Amino acid sequence: MTETAVTPQKARRTRTDNTVDTIPPLARLFPLGLQHVLALYAGAVAVPLIVGGALGYSSADLAFLISADLFIAGIATIVQSVGFWRFGVRLPLMQGVTFAAVGPMIAIGQQHGITTIFGSVIAVGLFMILVAPFFAQLLRFFPPIVTGTVILIIGLSLMKVAAGWIVTGSSADHPGAPPVNVAFAFGTLLFIVLLERFAPPALARVSVLLGLVIGTIAALFVPGMVDWSGVGEAQWFAVVTPFHFGLPTFEIFSILSMLIVGIVIMTETTGDMIAVGEIVDKPVGRRQLADGLRADGLGTLLGGVFNTFPYTAFAQNVGLVSLTGVRSRYVATMAGGILVVLGLIPKVAALVEGVPRAVLGGAGIALFGMVAASGIRTLTKVKFNNKNVLVVALSVGVALLPTVAPTIYDQFPDWFQLIFDSGISAGAIVAILLNLLLNSEQMRAAQKDEPALGGYDAVRGPAAAALTHPDAEGTGLIPTHVLDEASDSAQDAKA
Repeated sequence: MTETAVTPQKARRTRTDNTVDTIPPLARLFPLGLQHVLALYAGAVAVPLIVGGALGYSSADLAFLISADLFIAGIATIVQSVGFWRFGVRLPLMQGVTFAAVGPMIAIGQQHGITTIFGSVIAVGLFMILVAPFFAQLLRFFPPIVTGTVILIIGLSLMKVAAGWIVTGSSADHPGAPPVNVAFAFGTLLFIVLLERFAPPALARVSVLLGLVIGTIAALFVPGMVDWSGVGEAQWFAVVTPFHFGLPTFEIFSILSMLIVGIVIMTETTGDMIAVGEIVDKPVGRRQLADGLRADGLGTLLGGVFNTFPYTAFAQNVGLVSLTGVRSRYVATMAGGILVVLGLIPKVAALVEGVPRAVLGGAGIALFGMVAASGIRTLTKVKFNNKNVLVVALSVGVALLPTVAPTIYDQFPDWFQLIFDSGISAGAIVAILLNLLLNSEQMRAAQKDEPALGGYDAVRGPAAAALTHPDAEGTGLIPTHVLDEASDSAQDAKA
């Protein structure tokens, strides 16, 4: 009976002690922060590996890119969660390098070098800081039909990278992927699937990271698959220095192609901020949204200065906040501190760089597939009529042209190649323009009374609508009451 009397008080105290501004005791704070780092880690280090590998950088340079990435990810996370002046949403959000910039950055780097990438990243960071208060006006250009399509394109475009990792070691005499690489790639993928199916939720959340770890341990038993020679040479402690690869170079068309990425980043972060605000019962207002977007821009700006790439909120960590039920923003702050420390330990980056490419390929299939699936999940919010199907279809089609035919734009000017050699920026442009053309205010007003159709009915939309529309009589198609009578007759016949 005593227990019944105090339960409401305990419940109220528990709610009071679990708020956004609560600082948990260190014994809980550190493991909770570490859990966020583990959920983010595989996605965070993938981007410097992809970009540096595409540009042909050495193991030492790849390790430096990873260290810089972790270091700035930590600082950006601390700014976002703690906040200062008008920077930071002050919610439990983790920041990491976005996959949206991979395609454009590789195209820029291959034509102009990595310093032009960093110059474009700095310009995009400044752009994001300046437009943050006005971004609500730009959101109308990025409804779910556009953002979902762009995220889907990102995932599909990156599959080429995963395939490239798997075929590492092929030659002109022996084209294609070595069988041992395929075995390790799909073994890693199978292990990730089994974790998702049978592991407890806490382990399932880091299934990709665990897949990398177990795949690498297994590869140690195959001579030549794991090269950790750089680990012994790497220092235990080193400061991440700005402009390590040289002063940034600013090239107008490179900047323009990256500005599209900047808007995609802001749209993605907006969705994550709104989602985490709902999870922790602290809805995000317009001013708070602008503060969070400024922090995104600041993190991106620092990324260009410290030899890394654009930053955004990581959606998987938003899901982790929901899973754990821990609302404190200082858990994210602790995670940011852990990332900063990891970025200052070059041996950690060298260890990651030594992961076999075949194992990375298997994890990449899962990782990039999850990105594509996130885009599909966003598209489920869309009312799929023929016009929306056309927006998605043409955008994806144009985006995949340089992936399936890499030389398709070789005879075009450099500025054109910078924009359209990246399927991501090309697909985003097509999606925005088609949405404006096919989903104008007038057209939406004319279509508002049309019945909603499932995605599977979209291609045959008018016919499918007429079959079940109350006013089907007179359309030349099958009236609703005829369908009902046919169904009743079939039931009677069975009886």
